[in-house]
Amino acid sequence: MALGSLDLDGAFRAALDGLVVSDRIDKVGSIDAAFGVELFESQAASRHLDLTARRLGVARQGFYSIGSSGHEGNAAVAAALRVDDPALLHYRSAAFFVQRCKQIPGLDPIRDVLLGVVAAAADPISGGRHKVIGSAAASIIPQTSTIASHLPRAVGLAFALDRAAKQGISCPWPADAVVVCSFGDASANHSTAVGAVNAALHAAHQGVPMPLVFVCEDNGLGISVPTAPDWIERAYGPRPGLTYLAADGCDLPDVLGAAEDAVHLARTWRAPVFLHLRTVRLGGHAGSDVESAYRGPADIAADLARDPLLGTARFLIAAGVDAGDLRERYERIGARVRETADEVVHEARLDSAAAVIAPLAPTHPTSIRADVTRRGPAPQASDSRMTVAQAINHTLGELLATDPDVLVFGEDVGRKGGVYGVTKGLRKRFGARRVFDTLLDEQSVLGTALGTGLAGFIPIPEIQYLAYVHNAADQIRGEAATLPFFSNGQYRNPMVVRIAGLAYQKGFGGHFHNDDSLAALRDIPGLVVAVPARADDAAAMLRTCVSAARVDGRVCVFVEPIALYHTKDLHPGDEAWLASPVTDHIPIGTARTYGDGTDLTIVTFGNGVPMSLRSANRLAAQGIHTRVLDLRWLNPLPADDLLHHAEATGRVLVADETRSSGGVSESVYAALIDSGYRGALARVTSADSFVPLGPAADTVLLSEADIEAAAIRLSH
Repeated sequence: MALGSLDLDGAFRAALDGLVVSDRIDKVGSIDAAFGVELFESQAASRHLDLTARRLGVARQGFYSIGSSGHEGNAAVAAALRVDDPALLHYRSAAFFVQRCKQIPGLDPIRDVLLGVVAAAADPISGGRHKVIGSAAASIIPQTSTIASHLPRAVGLAFALDRAAKQGISCPWPADAVVVCSFGDASANHSTAVGAVNAALHAAHQGVPMPLVFVCEDNGLGISVPTAPDWIERAYGPRPGLTYLAADGCDLPDVLGAAEDAVHLARTWRAPVFLHLRTVRLGGHAGSDVESAYRGPADIAADLARDPLLGTARFLIAAGVDAGDLRERYERIGARVRETADEVVHEARLDSAAAVIAPLAPTHPTSIRADVTRRGPAPQASDSRMTVAQAINHTLGELLATDPDVLVFGEDVGRKGGVYGVTKGLRKRFGARRVFDTLLDEQSVLGTALGTGLAGFIPIPEIQYLAYVHNAADQIRGEAATLPFFSNGQYRNPMVVRIAGLAYQKGFGGHFHNDDSLAALRDIPGLVVAVPARADDAAAMLRTCVSAARVDGRVCVFVEPIALYHTKDLHPGDEAWLASPVTDHIPIGTARTYGDGTDLTIVTFGNGVPMSLRSANRLAAQGIHTRVLDLRWLNPLPADDLLHHAEATGRVLVADETRSSGGVSESVYAALIDSGYRGALARVTSADSFVPLGPAADTVLLSEADIEAAAIRLSH
């Protein structure tokens, strides 16, 4: 038995016709009948949206049909909340979406969902990029195929609400709002979900307000893999500090009562609540899913008997509502959904790459420059010459002093001042509300940034080492980078992620502390990747990233070369690598050049800059006159500067400290060739290897000898 759209529709109609007034239940009067009918209509709209999405898919007019059938009880969760309570929802939340949007004048949830199904450019949330459950007007932050990846953001947002109110930050939501986050039973087992719940409890345990309702909609299946019936309760019920409430998700009064209790507790006590709804899944996982391949007829029939629409109808009939009236409402809503679908299939779709990618990398360089140079009291450049670490510390202090929306946080950044002392003294100067330590969990660090960014802050989280970001890369790739894309720029998550990275540390190393791989960051659409090599650039580029986050909502990754943190000398004893931190603006995607040699251009970044400059000095003694181009920005690359200085010499050597495969040199090659450069071109890189401990590291990392030998070969 496979339960298709017609079976589901017909089964409900037949069961509804069979209900009689004598089917009394105990909860009559727990919900006003008129309100119950309103919720039934939201549930019915959700059901018909599912049926129509599948019909459109069969006709190849629609493109997404993971439905909400069996989960329509979440309409009552929407009813328990205010419309200004931010929601991050599971993809089976159409009934929640309909119920909330119905309360906001001017919104048409039926049309909006269908515009997403047919990928119409007029879709008010994603602009035709994906079918998502989201609405800026309804405070629903859009999610796509949520495998718990949105939970850290929800925790971060709950954390941010109280903080924004106390710090006077303009936040889209009121100080007494509650964050609701829904997910499935299979997602509850994901490490991201486990970590997010732990982070919420850890914060609450320390007295940090955490007004958050986790809603686990447990239909007993993760696509085809069953969840043990008692697992969610056993896993989350006994957690100290977590209020656990449960309800039958197919019983409208039960859901509403439990949801109202959950919201009241979260709003009153500003503490996390776990609401466990036992639901069913009707019609398979998605439009292409053949449910009978892994479920028996008896299991499918048992779920069908628990249809939440039927449960609501049974309740309403017992409360005195006429069954014929419910049937008429169900059919009228179905007709409206079908009529709307017939209209939206003719809507225009995105028809160019430019239209698709428009929200990914908004850029207003003039406004960014103005924000860097004019925001707040004018910061003063220091006359002291500093190391890279000192310049970053100085600049963070200036930003915290002048910009009340800036937060600095991460593992060990507060009391300790960072592993390398980069944030030393900032907590003492600006207090634990502005500079604070987090859990030793990168997903929680980035989730805090994602949530605080939504709430009006400019978060500057620190990831302690480059290798550690891979533990939580999806928070950047799947959450931060996609939010403006799937919301058509209506939601943003501005942030500047500071990462201590790259290789060449002496006396302390190995793979995790000397990671030379940037490939996982460089291919994320819209992400800014900055790598300063010297103190003045570090200060100015950090200011630019903060202003780009504030002005354009950009997600910036600021990779700080560990080996250059405390470097003073370019050549022994010259202190030439010290510089005064400046308050300048360095436009994203612009390079820095050293020298004007006409024989060879060495293109490099990070640790490669002082290495290349020392090599250039020795090459000059051999009659090879070079210029060194510091890329500074690895995404987007400074393509114009790169081409200009390449053509100035006609010979280009890329000195790339990352790996040969997937390294930066590959993108430099592509940028030059695509731009029409036809001169000589060579590269030297680190080996395709992890970085070992001790002197063995020198055998796999780019060296000055490598640079010089390649330069000589290229120049002859």
